[in-house]
Parts: sequence; structure tokens; C-alpha cells
Amino acid sequence: MSNETDRAAGSAVGSRMLWFFFLLALTNLMWAAQGTAVKFLSRHLGPIAITFLPFYVATLLLVPLLIWKRRSNPGAVRPTWADWKQFVAAGVAGQVLAQLGMTWGIALSLASNGAILNLLIPVITAVLASIMLRERLTLLRMSCLGIGLLGVLLMSVQDLKQSSFLAGTYLVGNLLIFGGCTGSAFYNVYCKGLLRRFQEVEILIFSYVTASLASLPLLWWREPGAIAALAQMDWQSWAAFAFLAIFMYGVSMLLFFYVLQYLPVTVASASLYLVPVFGVLMAVTILHERLSAPAIAGTAIVLASTIIIMRYDPIK
Repeated sequence: MSNETDRAAGSAVGSRMLWFFFLLALTNLMWAAQGTAVKFLSRHLGPIAITFLPFYVATLLLVPLLIWKRRSNPGAVRPTWADWKQFVAAGVAGQVLAQLGMTWGIALSLASNGAILNLLIPVITAVLASIMLRERLTLLRMSCLGIGLLGVLLMSVQDLKQSSFLAGTYLVGNLLIFGGCTGSAFYNVYCKGLLRRFQEVEILIFSYVTASLASLPLLWWREPGAIAALAQMDWQSWAAFAFLAIFMYGVSMLLFFYVLQYLPVTVASASLYLVPVFGVLMAVTILHERLSAPAIAGTAIVLASTIIIMRYDPIK
């Protein structure tokens, strides 16, 4: 009886992990499509407007969901001033720093530098999680992070050839990109801690509200004509705008936060290595690009490392 119970429990855990893997893969697929959407919008909007205008729309669209969730849960915690300070920290030090650092950094540096430095996010996340949440840096987790990093580097051979990290011309941009990566990692880790008191929808929307308010002065200062430029956009650009607002900043983040309730943030963040995998697959299917041998090998390695950590790391 005990063996049958253990097998049933093991099967249930395996099914849950498979479900979490699917949700994380879907999330990373949406994140991988961000670059394509930005290309359409860059014909009409500046980098700051591309970053924050869809973000504002996402925030407004999510508010009714927040109201409905809180009304359906009479026992929901009412945020105190101390809680709002935490949401400000998540919104400003997390979202604003992440979005602004990447956008402004790539504008002052190279896209290849941004692609390579982005690989640091799961590693930075693991370090911050060990400090802020006391998550254990187990051998399995560090090995899978290292294997995944190796796989993505194989996929990024061309970016590595074109990258220039220490050149004075790009140094400020590279530092901004690194700051953006740190902000992204901080946001994921910090919000994981907030899940002890608030639901994922509440954390996401409250932090989005503070990030929106903090970024508005920057948008008015740097790109005051952004709102007027919306009238010049074609249907493809509006489709890209809608994708960023609904899926990039909305659906994908809700899915990621949902999984984050059940998995250590180090494990969930390891799935970020899937972003370049989906980017490569979209380049092959949509743009009909050819895969090089290192790219094929790197794709296989990233998938293997992600499956291993999702299969063998225990649910917390």
C-alpha cells in the first residue's frame, strides 16, 4: 500500500511539474515575441514610449480584474502604508529600472551586448534569492543554470562575435543594461516574498501602478510627442502595441506569478533561457532563417537543462 501511495504521489508531482513547465514555456514564448513587436512600433515611437505606453494600458486593463478579485475575496488584506512602500520598491527598483535600463542601455550600446548580458538574469536571480529569500543554491540548481547558460552561449555565437563590453563608447549603455537585468531579477525575487501576504494579481497591479506613476515624468520629459505619434500608426503597429499591453505585460506576468507561488524563484527563473530558444524557432519558421550546428546544439542543451530542473527539483 505504501509503495502504491508513493507512486501516486510521485505521479501527481510529475503532472504538476509538467503543467508548470508548460505555463513557463508559454510565458517565455510571449516574452520572446517582444523584439518583433518592438520593431513594428519603432517606426512611430521612441524607445521610452514603446516601453511605457503599453505598460500604462496593461495597468488600466488589469485594474477591473483586481477589483473583481478583491470583491470575491472579502478577507483580502488591505494594503497598509508599509505595504505600499514595498510596492513602490517593486515598481521603481524592479519594473522601472528593468524596463528603462534595457531600453536606454541598448540605445547607447549594441543589441548583441543586450542579448548576452540578459543571460545574467537567472544567475543574478539565484544570488538575490539566496540572500533575500534564503533559497538554497543546490548543486542541481547551479548545475542547471550553468548548463543552460552554456547552451544559450552556443546559440549566441554571432552575438558574441559582435559584442563589445568594455569599449568606452558602449560602457554606459552596458552598465544600464546590467542595471536593467538586476532590476528584472530583483522584481521577481522581491515579489516572491510579497506572495506571503498578497495574491499574484494584487502584487502585479499594485507594483504596476507605482511604476506607471514613477515613469510618467520621464516620458513627458524625453518624448513629449509620444501620444500624438499614436495617430500615425498603422494596423500592424497597433497589433504590436496590443500584444505588448495584453500579453507581454499582462497575461505572461500573471502566468509567471502564478507559477512563482509554487516553485522557488531560482527554478522559475531558469526558464528564462527558453526565450532565445523560442527566438531562434520563430526566426526559422517566420523569417525562414537557417539554424547553424551550434544553435541546434544550444537549443537542445537549454531544453535539457530546463526539463531536468523542473523534473528533479522539489516543489516548495
